[in-house]
Amino acid sequence: MAETVRAAREEIRTLLVLGASGDLAGRLLLPGLGRLLATGRAPELRLVGSGVDDWDQAQWRERLAEAFAVQPSIEIAPWEAFPSLSHEPGEATLRRLESESVYVRADVTQPEELRHVLEQCEGPVGIYFALPPAVTERACLALEKIGLPEGTRLIVEKPFGTDGDSARRLNAVVGRLVPEDQVHRVDHFLGKSTVLNILGFRFANRIFEPIWRATHVESVEVIYDEDLALEGRARYYDGSGALRDMIQSHLLHVLALVAMDPPPTLGDRDVRDRIAEVLRAARAGDPEQHSRRARYGAGRIGAREVPAYAEEPGVDPARETETLAEVTVFIDNWRWKGVPFTLRSAKGITPTRKEVVVTFKPVPQLPVGLEGTSQPARVRIGLGPECLSLELDVNGSGDPWSLDRVSLSTSFGGAELPAYGEVLAGVLEADPLLSVRGDVAEECWRVVEPVLAAWSEGRVPLGEYPAGSAADTATTTAETSVIA
Repeated sequence: MAETVRAAREEIRTLLVLGASGDLAGRLLLPGLGRLLATGRAPELRLVGSGVDDWDQAQWRERLAEAFAVQPSIEIAPWEAFPSLSHEPGEATLRRLESESVYVRADVTQPEELRHVLEQCEGPVGIYFALPPAVTERACLALEKIGLPEGTRLIVEKPFGTDGDSARRLNAVVGRLVPEDQVHRVDHFLGKSTVLNILGFRFANRIFEPIWRATHVESVEVIYDEDLALEGRARYYDGSGALRDMIQSHLLHVLALVAMDPPPTLGDRDVRDRIAEVLRAARAGDPEQHSRRARYGAGRIGAREVPAYAEEPGVDPARETETLAEVTVFIDNWRWKGVPFTLRSAKGITPTRKEVVVTFKPVPQLPVGLEGTSQPARVRIGLGPECLSLELDVNGSGDPWSLDRVSLSTSFGGAELPAYGEVLAGVLEADPLLSVRGDVAEECWRVVEPVLAAWSEGRVPLGEYPAGSAADTATTTAETSVIA
């Protein structure tokens, strides 16, 4: 066992990307890798790509050159924060990978084809599954038949499974392949800067901890509304939808960081134990009262005309896949009993809104003599760009008897790496802090499964909103007014 642990901590020699010809690899993973290697880390890393597309080596190297030359499509931090990759300490590594990396066409669910791919790798190997969950499970079953090189790490993309049963099956097969500390379940929302910004704000400021609980907090929102539409991702997204893609995979983890008790250290075990405690206590409210779903219709986003989601290429309208999902979650513990946590993610929305909002309860009584409307204090934690603001009522500058609203704001320190670069750094450094633990992946599915069941049974009607509109304009087919 000690030898296995030591092997797991060895530096990865080869990163093998399964699904290397897909959208995720080209848009996020390879640009993130380029930014990471440009800093000078992992100068000896080898890269092998595999996919179902019949690419030759020239096409693969062209993909690498494009990925390493342009900025990553960051979903949390703005791309302007990252300078050009030219003249970086690791530029020679990038040029070497462009010329030396190999691509192997293969169906990685077939053991013999997967064996041939692994023969191109020098161990220890990190296998990145940039694949849909069902394909990842079949690829892992194929790996079980052929065996793995010693010290292999498995990096699994979200969502981890397609429901609770598939997550448990995938956990079981992954557990037979490698120990848990050699598994990295990727959630790029858990980039190191995002995690540390939330934890630093919460636990380094004593003034907030006594009031960070149901006694003083009225509600919490975790919102990720973006102006991106489908953007050619129908093959993946139409089988997933906003609830599986964003709330189950990402926003529940942000909720856990906001709601968890203070960990004794920022070690991976302490932090991930606290995350698990919150999610074990979490449950979705009655789906018919505490959830809504909708998809965008035709509209305009900026200068772009956007077709209705149901008319996008590759979409099956009969699936009723939602592009807006909203769920209210309750945490049944002493700290948070009764406080609603509203999680929402939507595509094709303007203006965009990416933030956590903690709204405190109003004061019991406003002293007679003060004029104006007293509003609850709010803390806003921005997820893109990453910032912090505190909204308060204070006496007005012109009239000290009248209340005015002010906002005290600051920006968090910028990340050195994009989100996928941070995730890959954790993998290469064998740091599981930014990875989702197996039990947590299953708990996330447990929370959302009652909502998925209610939606599949039609108990929550599918609404619609024009692309480019605000998220609160989504209405069900039976409604004529705006849902607030």
